[in-house]
Amino acid sequence: MPASSIFFSLPHLPNTEQYDPQRRTRTLASPSSEKPWLHTHTVKMPTAPWMQGPLLLHPEDVLTFSKDRKTKIKRHHFRVDRSLTDKVRGGRSRVAMRNIVRSITKLRTLAPLDVDGDDEGSDEVIEFSIPLEEEVVDANGSVRKRKVPWGNVVEKVVYPREKKEPVVTTAKKILPKDVLRRLQEEAGKIDQWVKAKKAGLTDDVVDEIRRIWRKRELVKVKFRLPLSANMVRAREIVELKTGGLVVWSKRDTLVVYRGSNYQLPPKPFLNSDVTLSVHSSGIPEDKVCIPANSDEFNATCFQRCTEAKQTLFNYLGSESIPRMESAGETLYEKETNRLLDGLGPRFIDWWWKKPLPVDADLLPEVVPDFKTPFRCCPPRIRPTLSNDELAYLRKIARPLPTHFALGKNRKLHGLAAAILKLWEKCPIAKIAVKLGLPNTSNERMSYELKRLTGGVLILRNKFFIILYRGKDFLPNGVASSIFEREIKLHDQQLQEEAARFKALELYNLLDDSVSMTTSNIGTLSEFEDIELKYAAPEDDSCEDKIKIKAEIAKLEKELQEQERKLFILNVKIEKSEKELAKLNSSWRLSDLAEDQEILTDEERQKFRKIGLKMDEFLLLGRRGVYGGTIASMHQHWKHRELVKVITMQNAFLQVSYTAKQLEIESGGILVAVKQLRKGHVIILYRGKNYRRPLKLLPDNLLTKREALKKSIEVQRRGSLRFFVHERRQAIWILKQKLRELRDKAKILDYSHEFNSDES
Repeated sequence: MPASSIFFSLPHLPNTEQYDPQRRTRTLASPSSEKPWLHTHTVKMPTAPWMQGPLLLHPEDVLTFSKDRKTKIKRHHFRVDRSLTDKVRGGRSRVAMRNIVRSITKLRTLAPLDVDGDDEGSDEVIEFSIPLEEEVVDANGSVRKRKVPWGNVVEKVVYPREKKEPVVTTAKKILPKDVLRRLQEEAGKIDQWVKAKKAGLTDDVVDEIRRIWRKRELVKVKFRLPLSANMVRAREIVELKTGGLVVWSKRDTLVVYRGSNYQLPPKPFLNSDVTLSVHSSGIPEDKVCIPANSDEFNATCFQRCTEAKQTLFNYLGSESIPRMESAGETLYEKETNRLLDGLGPRFIDWWWKKPLPVDADLLPEVVPDFKTPFRCCPPRIRPTLSNDELAYLRKIARPLPTHFALGKNRKLHGLAAAILKLWEKCPIAKIAVKLGLPNTSNERMSYELKRLTGGVLILRNKFFIILYRGKDFLPNGVASSIFEREIKLHDQQLQEEAARFKALELYNLLDDSVSMTTSNIGTLSEFEDIELKYAAPEDDSCEDKIKIKAEIAKLEKELQEQERKLFILNVKIEKSEKELAKLNSSWRLSDLAEDQEILTDEERQKFRKIGLKMDEFLLLGRRGVYGGTIASMHQHWKHRELVKVITMQNAFLQVSYTAKQLEIESGGILVAVKQLRKGHVIILYRGKNYRRPLKLLPDNLLTKREALKKSIEVQRRGSLRFFVHERRQAIWILKQKLRELRDKAKILDYSHEFNSDES
């Protein structure tokens, strides 16, 4: 009988009830009435042994517990009419009701009804408006207004996403569709490619592309980072340098088409830096973009090389020729180009988006009259940067365009002059480090630029060098005016001094009887006397002496700091030793048993083999031998005769002392001490006359907490002694250096006195 069905065992009686499946009701019927559902819609149920025939029941008469939840009967006459909100997104929520209200209130404005009230057949126009407030009567009878639930919904403005327009390449503009389709099919079958590494599309890569163009018309070029991250810019560089057309691109790969009438340029243009694509020059597009099946390109190619060279200077931004602005430039690019115009040629192989930075490698290496600019900080202003100011400058430097691209370490006079010119308009100079060039060091670059310009380095990594002009930076006009003002003041002081001496001489001539004692306090002569008396003479020996004195002062300060740290370490060692003495006094070693059993060599060898094969062992940790260790040994000896102790101590003297201590405190017999790969094994035998002690934890040893404290103190004392040794070595080295520097200073003093005596 299945567990899912429950029925009552009744005698087999004729069924007098008839089921109506349409009305789902039962009616009484005579035993002889027809039962059409008896063979089709019945379930044969198990019966009792004394029943004569099978028990046939309708499926609804069987009570089942297979489903816990009762099926809900859909009653359509109780269903709420939801025709208003069935097709509204959100159902009957507040936002949905707000949308319904908004759409209903805009019906009149969207579809106005022109109805004349005078016409007899005209229907009456009913104005419909849904209020956003309702009146509520309080318990006191007062009427107040409150907002309906959908009145509090805030309207949100959602802007659709801008669809990116597909990039229309030059090949799609120039080549016919059938030719472009053929070239793309052939491009997908090319297996060999030219590698453009981190440095980008160098002259060697361009020469290799042209070398392959002699044999076939398509060349596949594969790029690496950073240029592979911006393949649109890579396509522009390829078309600009090679003069070909990119007909196929996929991920980091481009396929370049040479053209149907391709001819090798003359030798002066093969390895030249001024090679330029004719179709990317400044010539109008309708004159340049000639179909591939035309013969005019072959005839006019070399005649326009001079025009391409002139256009390249315009593209690079030469100082003598103004750069041509393209119609597709954004306002950001125009302003950046206006800022960088006149600073130098542009870096064509730039791997990011436009505008292009200035190529610092093409600037002059040495400027004859270049000097570090004069600086003067305003009064009551600290020249150094605080942490907040540094963070702010780094924050505003992040969205700035890159001004220069640098790939060499030294001879940066031209770049320094360009940075000084840029600082008159922008306080921050952003320099990108070229990737893929050998023997480049951003540390050396930043040091040279900081030395030449006198600016403040706010960021340096393998990608960027950012320099701030500083608070004491002065433009050329301001610096020249300050120089002129200082010269005028000096001339005025000389004139005042000459007039003063002239007046004194005239007064002495008029009255010779009176002797006047004049004072030079506050005059120019006093300043010159002080400067002559106390100013250091400008010679090499004096500069060396000043450097030695500064180094001596620095070493003395460091020596004092090391001695202070050594004193602190000694105090800590004394404190640790007192703590260890207190812990050592709280335990004592037990006395060795006078009557100790003796093992023969055979028994010792046998116990040694058994102990090494044992799987159960006792691990001796950093606490060493304490009361818990001895109790654990007695627990082992309760079930077996041997105990295997593993210790991680490395020194054999420590291991032997630990084994002797375990033997004395436990009362057992030491069998063997065996060295393993990590640590040692100590095997102890309990003895033939072993008796389990009444108290497992001995009183003469340390507790578990005290043993851990002792281990920590021993470790601390060892570390402190090591640091004391290091401090003493450092102090000894510093004293040696001080002694040498003082000897040098004495020699310089003696030589200076000797030279002064001779003079």
